Amino acid sequence: MEKNLLSIDWDYFVPVNKEWCGSYLENAQNLSGLWYQRYLRERMRGEDIRRTVDTGPELEEFWPKIITRFNIRKTTKVYVSDSHKFSYEICRDHGCNHVYLFDAHADLGYGGISSLAFELNCANWLGKLLQDNVIAKATIFYSPYTYEKQEDFEEINRVFNIRYCTLEDLKGQIEVAAIHICRSGAWTPPWLDAKFYNFVQGLNMPYRILECPERNWAPGKLTLSEKIDYLLHVS
Repeated sequence: MEKNLLSIDWDYFVPVNKEWCGSYLENAQNLSGLWYQRYLRERMRGEDIRRTVDTGPELEEFWPKIITRFNIRKTTKVYVSDSHKFSYEICRDHGCNHVYLFDAHADLGYGGISSLAFELNCANWLGKLLQDNVIAKATIFYSPYTYEKQEDFEEINRVFNIRYCTLEDLKGQIEVAAIHICRSGAWTPPWLDAKFYNFVQGLNMPYRILECPERNWAPGKLTLSEKIDYLLHVS
């Protein structure tokens, strides 16, 4: 019997600059400090990214569309975290053998099969689920704001059962054993955190927070020395 994990990355809804889509450690410095740096740098160029970086229109229609294709029951477990790597543990613990991923990134491992030898992280968790035979297949729904394409993972696509599609490609109702919603704070700005939790609550389901630290976003309170430190030392 197929058991499915519905895994959703908040960055699916957030169009960000291409230069912000690199590889980052998921630590306290990058969850907030990286965004202070980006904010300060763009302010020096005359742009306030708090006003220009926001969620796209897909956000409002997401849950209504999801329930037309996925069967979410009262018994379905819901988890919230900052890092997407927790999808590995959730999938394993619930005995899931198929992941449906909504994301701006495929998280299959960047650098081919060899990247799956690295320790579990937010960039390779899906590839490791496939390699470790925890799941048999994965279905990826790319964000309209992604800078990736499926050809970027040609080697991994040849080895594993991976499908790239849209919601319209799905037929019937897919049973959901668990849902994981991750914030990916290094790739999504702190001024959208309230919207993130509104999105989580919009599912109208109880949820468990695994690890999602609060971000106190207060650029107006930064001292001059803090501004200099963010501009020079965060990367």
